[in-house]
Amino acid sequence: MSDWLSYPLMALVLVLASTALFFFTLTRGALVMRGVMGRLTHASAHVYPIYSNMRLIKLVDWQPIISAILLFQYSRLVSIITHGLRHDDLQGKDILITSCAFGNVMPRVVKAAVKSGVRQVVVADIIQNELDHARTKLGDYEAQTVYRRDNAVAMQQTSASVQANVIFFLLHELPHELKVDALNEAMRVLAPGGKLYLGEFHRPSPLLMRMLSWTYFKVFEPYGLALWDSHDPVQQLQAMPGVRCERHTAFFGNFQVIVATKAG
Repeated sequence: MSDWLSYPLMALVLVLASTALFFFTLTRGALVMRGVMGRLTHASAHVYPIYSNMRLIKLVDWQPIISAILLFQYSRLVSIITHGLRHDDLQGKDILITSCAFGNVMPRVVKAAVKSGVRQVVVADIIQNELDHARTKLGDYEAQTVYRRDNAVAMQQTSASVQANVIFFLLHELPHELKVDALNEAMRVLAPGGKLYLGEFHRPSPLLMRMLSWTYFKVFEPYGLALWDSHDPVQQLQAMPGVRCERHTAFFGNFQVIVATKAG
């Protein structure tokens, strides 16, 4: 192989390897170290440093990076949620965003809700730095937005208090027992007839993509594979009385948006 081709190839491999090491260190690697140090007992122990350290938040929360992580399906997934919100009856009602998310999902969700006449958008997260960062994105909607430090698996939010609840790529990062708690809480806070919009990973259909996805989860996201079977959100939600679900998948089934409606 000629030098003009080999050097760029080596540089590309080095960049990819460095990127993988960076994200491993700040995701699964951090969980491993916390386990070794006996620091997995507090409420936010499962939260990666990439979501709690403000410098890291600002470094990583760049739309092209976030879109690439979701294989450039990010906008499509958010559009499913905002389309639903625009057609919901939110006039004079409240909605909830449970856990802040990277990218532009939050401004798009708030904009759609405001156009539907929402009274107030409650943004809840267990990490104060995430709330502070979210505030910088939602400055245009300051009058309609409130921020609360809260835990998705044991919320202080009043039961039946919101008409919609948006959870975007949180569930795969929670330990399995907390996945169940988060879904129970997500439905508890919904008013009758309210909807949960849940964006997440899903089991891909093509074998090659399934193998690559399985490898990704094993390396970077140890809690994610359970969404394929034992902790499939649709199965758990439909086991709740009066909950009806629709599942929308994207990119050969690799991603999903679940819309769960609480009985009116």
